[in-house]
Amino acid sequence: MYYFLILVMTLMGSIASIFFKRASGSDGMTELLKNRNLYFGGFLYLSAALLNIVVLRYLDYSIVLPLTSITYIWTMFLSHFILKEKFTIRKLSGVLLIFIGAVLITL
Repeated sequence: MYYFLILVMTLMGSIASIFFKRASGSDGMTELLKNRNLYFGGFLYLSAALLNIVVLRYLDYSIVLPLTSITYIWTMFLSHFILKEKFTIRKLSGVLLIFIGAVLITL
């Protein structure tokens, strides 16, 4: 169950980054503070941090922290499908290595 929470936590962090990317298009601090994407992203980051605290209560830090790298995997896919960024061999290779590392950590 805690590994599922890690997946949810990392997905929330990655989605939060998408909202922050959208908020970054604001012109000036005033417009940024009016941008709802900033607040959606902040809420998701805060929620992910709270989930992280819950998970850390039950799993070793030496397992949880490396597994948070799953965020990079989510980010690559979300940026491709939502922001229309391109997959490259370098990105795919990096994500594959992250995935292999995450699997090895959990064994």
